[in-house]
Amino acid sequence: MKKIYFGFLFTFGFSFFKAQSLYFPPLSGSVWDTLSPQSINWCQQRIDSLYNYLQIKNTKSFIILKNGKIVLEKYFGTYTIDSTWYWASAGKSLTGFLAGVSQQQGLININNQVSQYIGTGWTSAPLVKENLITVKNLLQMTSGLDDAPPSPCDNEDTAKSCLLYQANAGTRWAYHTGAYKKTQSVISAAAGQSYNVVTTNWVKSKIGMDGFWFDQIYYSKARGMARFGLLNLNKGIWANDTIMKDSLYFKDMTNSSQNFNKAYGYLWWLNGKTDFMTPGFQTVFPGTLMPNAPTDMFAALGKNDQKIYVVPSQKLVVIRQGNTAGGFNLAASAFDNVLWDYINKLACNTSSVKENELIEQIVIYPNPAQNFITIKSDVLLKSIFMTNALGQMMDVKLINNKIDVSQMQKGMYFLTLMSPENTHLVKKIIIN
Repeated sequence: MKKIYFGFLFTFGFSFFKAQSLYFPPLSGSVWDTLSPQSINWCQQRIDSLYNYLQIKNTKSFIILKNGKIVLEKYFGTYTIDSTWYWASAGKSLTGFLAGVSQQQGLININNQVSQYIGTGWTSAPLVKENLITVKNLLQMTSGLDDAPPSPCDNEDTAKSCLLYQANAGTRWAYHTGAYKKTQSVISAAAGQSYNVVTTNWVKSKIGMDGFWFDQIYYSKARGMARFGLLNLNKGIWANDTIMKDSLYFKDMTNSSQNFNKAYGYLWWLNGKTDFMTPGFQTVFPGTLMPNAPTDMFAALGKNDQKIYVVPSQKLVVIRQGNTAGGFNLAASAFDNVLWDYINKLACNTSSVKENELIEQIVIYPNPAQNFITIKSDVLLKSIFMTNALGQMMDVKLINNKIDVSQMQKGMYFLTLMSPENTHLVKKIIIN
């Protein structure tokens, strides 16, 4: 009886670990094992539909890895496997990873003041307020510095004159690229090396990733992004090389880092949370960041729809490079949700996944509006609410498919529509 039990345990254990193993491509060369889409029951017709959508949406490259192997890889127009493109703010997630490596090497402690590494006077804030800002605050986007400094400054400026005090560190979440960039300064100063050298020594050379930093923005080929995504899918381990030895840091990096924006870790975006915030606003939106995407997904998101999606439950890494898919955005966009609907439908036995795509079945007009907003929806709506640019809730009622806005002040508002499945659509409304 014991032999039978042992044999079953051995067989089951071997099958389990074999099924869970990830493939890692060689550190050099172009060899990368592939996995046939048909072997995982993906239909060619649905793949073609996905590619058509990506092409319409100004995509340059698209890759899906399953268990580390390439299932889909497509380049559009003149962009090729050897072309290089910018990561935009998706590079923030690479910096989040490098901060963890820097800490495990004993070069920094993210709980220490930023000024401990780059000196005092790096902001225009009073010294007592500047000294409240830790490296962790930069990783969380809770520095308290003004994310909308007055002209001629902007959100990305790192000059002392543009880094202005607005609130005590740790008391508000605000997407602030200028403050974030100081994380790179901290890491580089602590290591005594340029940020490109740090990146090469700690990550690039260890996973075979190409690319370089220019003006604090990372550039690489699509496969370079895929390698970084695969590294994070395996929690900072590349094949047998444990690059991120601090498993607690990795866990903190890919989970809610503060209570203001649950969808944000250490410079990574998180799906599946109860609410989220977006760059540029102090509004907390109910629902998950990308309703059509897997709830355990975490992502590196950049301006104009640069994407690295990592899905541990499905052993997936998804890469998208290109120009904007429509509309200005710095992180998540409507494109994410529609794209994941296409990905969800790749399986041949999936007849219709979330066919009730709100963005395609709800019409809101006029916009800008003066007296009334009309809403025509082909799907049942569970709730409707509106907030102003400061995040304050407005009292609105839908009567005969219309919302009376005649008494509202002129300005920008956000109208949120929720379905019974908690799928939501957020629409920017201008009242003039």
